[in-house]
Formats: sequence, C-alpha cells, structure tokens
Amino acid sequence: MSATAADPPRDVVVSALDPRRLRTLQRVGMLCGITAGAWLGAAEAPTKLVTLGLTPVVVSLSMVIGVFLARWTLPALIQGTSYVAADLRQAPHLIVWAVLAGCLWAVANTLTIFAVRDVGLSIAFPLWNSNSLLGIFWGIVFFRELRGADWRRWLGVLGGALLMFAGGTALAAASAAQVPAKDAMRGVAAALAAGALWGTMYIPYRKAYLTGMSPLSFITFFTVGELGMMTALALTYSGGAGQLWIQISGARHVLFWLLAGGFVWVVGDLFQQYAVKYAGITRGIPLSNTNQLWGLLWGILVFGELRGASHSVLTQVIGGSVVMAVGAGIIALSSVSRSEHLRWQEAAVHEAERYRVDTRYTRARIAGEDAGSRRRRTWIDWSIVTIATAIIVGFAAVAEAPQIDVRGGWVVVLVIATLAMLAGATRALWRATRFN
Repeated sequence: MSATAADPPRDVVVSALDPRRLRTLQRVGMLCGITAGAWLGAAEAPTKLVTLGLTPVVVSLSMVIGVFLARWTLPALIQGTSYVAADLRQAPHLIVWAVLAGCLWAVANTLTIFAVRDVGLSIAFPLWNSNSLLGIFWGIVFFRELRGADWRRWLGVLGGALLMFAGGTALAAASAAQVPAKDAMRGVAAALAAGALWGTMYIPYRKAYLTGMSPLSFITFFTVGELGMMTALALTYSGGAGQLWIQISGARHVLFWLLAGGFVWVVGDLFQQYAVKYAGITRGIPLSNTNQLWGLLWGILVFGELRGASHSVLTQVIGGSVVMAVGAGIIALSSVSRSEHLRWQEAAVHEAERYRVDTRYTRARIAGEDAGSRRRRTWIDWSIVTIATAIIVGFAAVAEAPQIDVRGGWVVVLVIATLAMLAGATRALWRATRFN
C-alpha cells in the first residue's frame, strides 16, 4: 500500500528511537513484568477453594465475573471510555483479536482450576508457565523479535528457555510422586494445555501493541470473549442453566473471594500486557512468569502445601521452580538492541499498512507517547465504577471466611510485598508513558 497524506513514509516510522528513550521503555517493561509476576501469583490463591468441593467451572466462572468487572472499571478510572473509543476508531480490527484472546484465556483459566485440584498450586503453577516457550516461538516467527539481535541475546533467550523446560520436567516428575497416578496425569495434562493456550494468546496481544493500542483499551473487549466463552463452558459442563444456578447459589458465601481474585488477576495481567508492549513477548512473558515463585510461596507458606512430603519431592519442587525462574531471568536480562527494535518497528509498519492504521498513531504509541487522544471521564465512566462497586459490596456483604487452613502472618507479608511492587511499577509506568 502506497503512502498517503495520512500515512508518512515508511522510513519516518522505522527511524530508531532515541537510545535513552529506548532504555527507559525497556526498564519500565521489565519492571512491569516483575510486578505482573507477583500479582498473577497472588490471584491464583483463591483457586484453592476448589478443594472445598466447588466445581472448577464455578470457581473459574466466578473469577471471570470479577475479571469482567475489573477490566471495565480500571480503564474507566485511569483513562475514561472516550479514550478507549478513540483507540478503537484507529484500529477497529483489533476488537476481533481481543475477543479471540479472551476466549483462549477463559479455556486456559478453567484448565488451571482442574490442574490445581489434581496436583496442587505449587506444582501446577510452573507447568502452565510453559507458555513462555510457545510465546518465544511466536515472537520470533510472527513479530521479528530477536531479528537483528547478536548471538549473546539469542543464547540468553534460548538458553533461558531450555532452563525453564528443565525446571518444568523436574516439577512434572515431582507431581507424579505426590498424588495418585491417574490424578497426576490429568493435572499435568491440564496445566500443559493451559500453557499452550496462553502461549498462543500472546499473538493477539502483540498485534495490538505493535499497532499502537493501549493495553487499557485492549482489555475492555478482551473480557467480552472471556465472559462469553466461560459462560458457555460453565453451562455445558454443569448440565444447563438450572444446575449452574444451583451450584453458584450454594457457593454464594465464598463468591466474593473469587471475584476479588479476578480483580487481582486483572492488575497482574495489565502489567503483563505493558511488559509485552515495551519488552516484547520473548522478554516480557518469561519475566511475568516469575509468578511461579509467588505461587510456590502462597502454596507452601500460606496453605501449607507439601507438608509431609519427602525430602526428594521438596527438592524437586523447589529446585525445579528456582531453575525455571533463573531461566526466565536470563531471558529478561537479554535486553533489546537498537537494531532488533528497528525490526519491531518494521513489523509495526507491516501491521499498520495491512489494516490501514494511521502510521503516525502507531509511531507515537511504540515510543510510549500519546497519539492525540484526550483523557476525560464522563457519566458513563462513573456509572461503570458505581455498578461494579455495588456488585462487589453486595457479594462482600454475604461473604464468609472460607473454612480452609491459612497462615495469617504470611498472608500479611505477601500482601505488603505485592502492594509495594504495585506502587513502584505504577509510578514508573505513569512517569514514562502516562499509561499509553
């Protein structure tokens, strides 16, 4: 497609960013990835309620409802729906990709509930984080990541991926020793399938952010696919609307905790998406997958998982998690060079030309800058916030503390740590990009 008045020449778009600006965006992307790991890890704690007899689909559906509320509330508060609308006018084709990504997420999230039920949180977590391996593959194949990178960066990313695979193998072996063989196979299969779906989900993520869309805009339609797919799964698995309603009504006293888990997950996912935007799939996703260590901490310190396990099982679980985390760290530290970033910009131009998006908009957003859209909040935004708050308060009013053994002291420690990371990452992201 030839350049027009609305689309500046290609060489304007692919000119290299200022080195200082590029380093700033990479640091912000890395910090967002680390913060995402903490919050995504904390969000999986409510899935332990499946051990109280709740079905996996009820747990997953309840979390998705919380996710739906959060994915509309946060953009309304931070940017306003008018900002979201302006983004969608620039790239309306991304609505379809967002809905597709949401469908993939809903299926994957449900599979993780089965995995937690069958093999436990501390073991299932690192297995579904195999999504990093697939994400790296898609980033290289479709979005020119690592193109133009030197051999050290290639070695860092691929070597880190191999370490993550080795750690996952150790955890799979540990799971077989800890639970009955049938349950172990089912749980491992569910966790690995979730990882495959989440790894594929990053394709729509990257398409959106190369085009220039703000993560806050993308997630509003992402959640339409989530809720629609999850509702269909719940109705099918439960045997119809009547049976599903009976199961949800019976769990009404703990639904608040699941909705809260959905809110926490959205915070983590939002930072993960900023990590993908500014650090790429090959770096951002492995770094956010440090949630495996947070999941291990929640599982062992708070819920007492692996109590009574043999020394060899503990060694495999902890050692495998550490090896996977080291692999993710090596990948994350393989920073993006200027020449590789130019390849990203070329991929962005390709996306913009394919879907006839204004390349000035794409160029500004790649640099973490505004593209002319104004932030303003209207009665629509405050209505969204009010309705979501009323729903959460309503569930909180009937909530009861779940009858599950937790260690309160460790809960306080982990919550303080995750809040501190949130404050730091939010400040850095705002100063560098204004959440663009």
